[in-house]
Amino acid sequence: MKAVYRKVFGIGLQDTFVYRWNFLIRSLSGVVPLLGTVLLWKSVCAANNQVSDYSFSAMVCYFVGVLVVENLASPTEDEWRIASEIREGQISAILIKPISYLGYRLTLFLSYRFLYTIVTLPVVALVLWFLSEHIQWPEQWWTWFFFGMALIGSALIQFFIAYSLAMLAFWFLEVSTLIFILYSFEYFFGGRVFPLDLLSPRIQSVLQWTPFPYELFFPVQVFLERATGAALIRGFGFQWLWVGITAAVARFLWSKGLKRYQAAGG
Repeated sequence: MKAVYRKVFGIGLQDTFVYRWNFLIRSLSGVVPLLGTVLLWKSVCAANNQVSDYSFSAMVCYFVGVLVVENLASPTEDEWRIASEIREGQISAILIKPISYLGYRLTLFLSYRFLYTIVTLPVVALVLWFLSEHIQWPEQWWTWFFFGMALIGSALIQFFIAYSLAMLAFWFLEVSTLIFILYSFEYFFGGRVFPLDLLSPRIQSVLQWTPFPYELFFPVQVFLERATGAALIRGFGFQWLWVGITAAVARFLWSKGLKRYQAAGG
């Protein structure tokens, strides 16, 4: 069975190479919003040189961290591809094989992330060099371990959410609207626009019960060593709780959707 998934991983790499220019353009386009964000927060921080307890350098480091986590953990069109396979009947070819469809898609996701990371490394390295005076590297070696664990949790939550959304294609012919709605929540409440700890404590207390902060905000906070002690333990507790919940939802929707499935097309 391991050999099967190794083969699937290789297929994912080959599939990604077909769209290598698309991946390269995506990596370059991710830098443009970052530079715009840096200039925006430079103006915001100009008066007092900081916002709340974020200095301008800390803010720059935060958004560089967001860029890195996005490149390493965020799905790239996985939900669209899965929904398309369901809608066009292509999953029939997988159902007749001795392989889990969830495992199959998760392996493809890992292969996409692996190659996407390699492609974007030069771009990220250039950004780190350009903004080196503002980058604050972790002081403790174990921060890297915790950051790696937070990255894994982030990737799994995002994948299972994308997978669950795609499963709705069993019930709805078009799921793009639902994907865009959820993406807007992820974009705002995941910490892409600003650090979530700039919000009021009441809003933060509500958000901590949702999966969104653990997709981007929490891993970046771990890297910046702003989540320590009890906050770190609580953050990992919530993050891996959501890994379990989203995985369970993904499996549930697959089992229910499969009962409704009628093959069409390939």
